[in-house]
Amino acid sequence: MVDSRNTARTTEAAKPARLNRAQRCLVLKALADPRRFELLERIAKAGCPLACAQALAALSISAATLSHHVKELESAGLIRVRRDGKFAYLTLRPGVLPAMASLLTSLESANCARR
Repeated sequence: MVDSRNTARTTEAAKPARLNRAQRCLVLKALADPRRFELLERIAKAGCPLACAQALAALSISAATLSHHVKELESAGLIRVRRDGKFAYLTLRPGVLPAMASLLTSLESANCARR
């Protein structure tokens, strides 16, 4: 028996997201902050949902600062926040980072050929 939820996640993760200009700007702005980038790295390395309490301990920042960074990453579409009672768990949104990487790579390949 095939679990359709897992199939949907695999398909969703396989294809890059389509980002409009405004979304791309939000992503780049969110990634420009060193703490947010570090938080995103922690979420990615966790491999499974990262509890906010774990992120808070790892980053040694205040809860209010973590909340701000989570809000910025979520607003940019980089992460999903799943709330379970008073706990929150962070995961990467599939396809967003590959879409940005593809966009940045295409800028480099758009250069004129050297003579």
